[in-house]
Amino acid sequence: MSSNPTRPQETNAAGDSEERIKRFLATASHDLQSPLRHIAMYAELLLDDLEETLEGEQLQSLRMIMEKAQVAQRLTKALMSLAGGTPQVTPEEVDLQALAENVWGELTDETAVRDATLESQGLPSIQTDPALLGLVLRHLLTNALTYRSEAPPHVAIAAERKGTDWFILISDNGTGIEPVHQERIFEPFWKLPKAGAAQGAGLGLTTAQEFLKALGGDLSLEHSDTSGSRFVIRLPIA
Repeated sequence: MSSNPTRPQETNAAGDSEERIKRFLATASHDLQSPLRHIAMYAELLLDDLEETLEGEQLQSLRMIMEKAQVAQRLTKALMSLAGGTPQVTPEEVDLQALAENVWGELTDETAVRDATLESQGLPSIQTDPALLGLVLRHLLTNALTYRSEAPPHVAIAAERKGTDWFILISDNGTGIEPVHQERIFEPFWKLPKAGAAQGAGLGLTTAQEFLKALGGDLSLEHSDTSGSRFVIRLPIA
């Protein structure tokens, strides 16, 4: 039986795409570092000066600004290190249930999708980098809300332990991904065709997959048809 080696043109195209995504990540994350640093710094200064005089809701909002700016700083640093080939990972004990609910709440507020529901009871605590995993969840849940069917969006998140790995299953009831497109969804700068959808960079799933590789895991599409899609995140237990 004859082999089917990768064509030189395909290899060059893959290499070019990888270089493009690295340049994009490095440039974008570098340009974001300065404003994020200033946001976090001024929020911290305001907390120091006003913490004793602010009311509960105002104080909570200011703390949230500082916390989100610090998380964004960690993410941009991780992006820069990822682009440089030396991913920066800060593992800690992560309450997956709380993380999923937090990401979901932020997304539904941002998108104003009020009829969406999340099913994610009893998720475990795992040892990983919360900022990177949070970004992975954000990409997957954003896609579930974007590529919705006529029914109200419903996402189910479950986790199971197999051997030395955690498997996190994220299922939705969206429009699904046609078989002809399924092999391309992790390609950088490629977007699933959708009439009326806002055009983005096409790096969501690509970046999510790269972050999971940095965490020692991976991301795959387990199932997709007109009833919805199911993605699987694999992460090492230790």
